[in-house]
Amino acid sequence: MNKNTDSNPWAEENDAIQQLALEECAKRQRIDHSVSVLVLPAGQCKLAARFAQLDARVTVADTPERQHEIEGRILAAGHLGSIHFAATELPAPPATDSGAPYDIIVLRRGLCSLPYAQGKALIRELMRKLKIGGKLFISILGLHSELGDGYPGREQSIYERYSPLSPAMARKYEIHHEVCLYSERDLFLLLLESGASVLRTMTTTWGNVKGVAVRV
Repeated sequence: MNKNTDSNPWAEENDAIQQLALEECAKRQRIDHSVSVLVLPAGQCKLAARFAQLDARVTVADTPERQHEIEGRILAAGHLGSIHFAATELPAPPATDSGAPYDIIVLRRGLCSLPYAQGKALIRELMRKLKIGGKLFISILGLHSELGDGYPGREQSIYERYSPLSPAMARKYEIHHEVCLYSERDLFLLLLESGASVLRTMTTTWGNVKGVAVRV
């Protein structure tokens, strides 16, 4: 397990795990020139645009109400032909999509909104949408980040942990629902119990956790 020194894990351009995903895309493109990528949620489509610049076929999954906004962003970025929108209820992947199975899936956030057992079921679902040898890149809010200050679930096992943030943290980050925060070890366990082969995990200087797993 490694440490990395992202200056700000909330900024897409400084996200080490997303950079690893882009590097993986570039490597695969040199071999077969037909890389398929799923990014969820879409965010501002910056990451999807970077994959499209590498000539990947990209699907961005997000809630139906964001479709018009996201398609506008895709058009403005000049990637209308290479980035496809698929509606879903986050953090779940789209039920059907022409891009699957994927070479790369990037789950940027949202898993913490689910209890551990449901999170494990989601990861299994994502792994089934990968090609054999395809990779999942995942970012999760960390138990040992600032969000863990005063968090009622801090002393619970990962199997039981599902609580609201402290009032101060809930106000600061506008996260008012129950969450399951993860340590790096918890993330490793999640991927392992989901049937994935874990390649690496890391903790940012802000305490959030990230991982890379492969479907075997």
